[in-house]
Amino acid sequence: MAALAAASAGLLLLALVVVVEADTDAADVAALGNLYTSWNSPAQLNGWSAGGGDPCGAAWTGVSCSGSAVTSIKLSSMGLSGTLGYQLFSLLSLKTMDLSDNNLHDSIPYQLPSNLTYLNLARNNFSDNLPYSISNMVSLEYLNLSHNSLSQEIGELFGNLNSLSELDVSFNNLTGNLPISMGSLSKLSSLYLQNNQLSGTVNVLSNLSLSTLNIAHNNFSGMIPQEFSSIPNLIIGGNSFVNMPASPPPTLMPPENPHDEPNYPQGPISAPTGPETPIDQDNKKQGLLTGPLVGIAVGSIAAASCVLFVLVFCLHNARKRNDDGSSEPKDMVGSLAVNIEKASNREIWTNHENVVVATSVRQPSEKMTPERVYGTNGSTAKMTKVPVMATSYTVAALQVATNSFCQDSLLGEGSLGRVYKADFPNGKVLAVKKIDSAALSLYEEDNFLEVVSNISRLRHPNIVPLTGYCVEHGQRLLVYEYMGNGTLHDILHFSDEASKKLTWNSRVRIALGTARALEYLHEVCLPCIIHRNFKSSNILLDEEYSPHLSDCGLAALSPSPEREVSAEVVGSFGYSAPEFAMSGTYTVKSDVYSFGVVMLELLTGRKPLDSSRKRSEQSLVRWATPQLHDIDLLAKMVDPAMDGMYPAKSLSRFADVIAICVQPEPEFRPPMSEVVQQLVRLMQRASIIRRQSDDLGFSYRVPEREGGTGGDIF
Repeated sequence: MAALAAASAGLLLLALVVVVEADTDAADVAALGNLYTSWNSPAQLNGWSAGGGDPCGAAWTGVSCSGSAVTSIKLSSMGLSGTLGYQLFSLLSLKTMDLSDNNLHDSIPYQLPSNLTYLNLARNNFSDNLPYSISNMVSLEYLNLSHNSLSQEIGELFGNLNSLSELDVSFNNLTGNLPISMGSLSKLSSLYLQNNQLSGTVNVLSNLSLSTLNIAHNNFSGMIPQEFSSIPNLIIGGNSFVNMPASPPPTLMPPENPHDEPNYPQGPISAPTGPETPIDQDNKKQGLLTGPLVGIAVGSIAAASCVLFVLVFCLHNARKRNDDGSSEPKDMVGSLAVNIEKASNREIWTNHENVVVATSVRQPSEKMTPERVYGTNGSTAKMTKVPVMATSYTVAALQVATNSFCQDSLLGEGSLGRVYKADFPNGKVLAVKKIDSAALSLYEEDNFLEVVSNISRLRHPNIVPLTGYCVEHGQRLLVYEYMGNGTLHDILHFSDEASKKLTWNSRVRIALGTARALEYLHEVCLPCIIHRNFKSSNILLDEEYSPHLSDCGLAALSPSPEREVSAEVVGSFGYSAPEFAMSGTYTVKSDVYSFGVVMLELLTGRKPLDSSRKRSEQSLVRWATPQLHDIDLLAKMVDPAMDGMYPAKSLSRFADVIAICVQPEPEFRPPMSEVVQQLVRLMQRASIIRRQSDDLGFSYRVPEREGGTGGDIF
């Protein structure tokens, strides 16, 4: 009997161990739940749930685990539609992700799982550019983003990807030159860039040890590097190389129908941890015999020399005729430049909101930088034609929607102008920022479309998207999505009932969301964007009380330091970092300081400056900073609207983040990515504690203590 009891106990213990091992990490569960929701809860994903569950223990479709961590997601050709959500970065143990051959769309999230070795998002409908977080995926061996609608320049993403062996970004709309960092991919064996709009030379690829290279059907020019002759599988047709063969044999030309391509041997596909699937065999099995390239190069150089000699001779004769006065003077070089300008900037006519407008399309190789807008020394730079990814409205249409910008439609007022609620006939509700003409100089008016173009390309779930603009009859207006719950500032300081709805959980989520928005501006956008006017009145809340940062990129409309001090600083006094108040210096670390002030508002419910309080408490930062590390004093600082419903440990960690953000010295303040990680860890710890308490039958409330710190465990 004793032996039987011992055996039973052993089996029970084993079962408990299995249950514990199958219990999936809470952050992984939340990330998969967010994915499931973003895919509109597809029925074909057995076991998946938006409200928790156990992916590892319950064997969710396509999910593999190691212990309690999700390590693989393989859902190729599953008929998925929707987006990739915004929590993929939480899958810290994920090594393989294959979501190819679906109908996923929108941008690829800017924060991808950092430890991936295999990523396949081919044959979807992703747009915008390649996410910068790829540069931090140092273990990545295989990357396939082909057959999407990716655009813009590739970016310097490859400097740290020393393990990458196969890269495929073919069949997209990528533009510009190849990034220099691509030349550092020492282990790269297969590279597919065909069918894009890439330009410039390919010299950066000359020292790579490639077995397969396909760069066909782009806008590459210059010389074909001699080193390419050693690449077994080389496809280069459809470009403008000066040493391309004039009439290559038919077998060397890429066929019109990719499915009818000859079956050339393909180089090895290096993805040892990924699924064994054919990767774009319809366009990669092309070959080019590279032996004759050297001979062709020599002949082409000779031909080019002859052409150059004839051109010089013609120019000489033209100049001689001008000197003799036998014909009208002709600026040959000037004419050539004009023709190039006409060829590189074309007008595309589009119809937006029943208004026909001409949009100038920027040449793909032009990169938008502050120097292009303002000039290298702050002087007026030449106006650059750029695509504006937003709807063009007429003044008449916006007047009707805002009831002639009447007082009843007024939502708020900032340093650049007033914001009005706009109700359109089709039922759509938007917000219109009517920029005060006095706030813009003639110079800034000329660059208004440059700024609008940059802002229209910002894509982040916590940034208010720009949906339209108007530049008619001297008016400058910006049209944004409308957020139903107004500003964080108004809820905290002018609405007692609304502020009570901001629970501790809501306040932490607001802090994390806005931190992610700043992280995107500072560390993902190239060049980085400094907000310069970060405050609670620029944080808008939607119906779910999720935060959306407004006025991103508008600092470019205020390049004058004098007006910054007179308009913005006065309106934002209390948020300004010490270095800006003293010297006018403003950096990303100044934004970090302002973020810390907003966190203090969330914690205390107080305004940054409040002259109605006694002198020692009028400055929120000066009053609160000495108390942030004293738990008893900290408890007395908490916003009374929360009625003591908050956890002591989370409160203390929240205060720690505030303390490092409002450091007087900029160099001691953390980058926003570090702030994001600290807030994420705060939420993850709370989530684990909550789950354990639920399993044991405990409530989420913490026992009341002196000073009132009972409340949610998170």
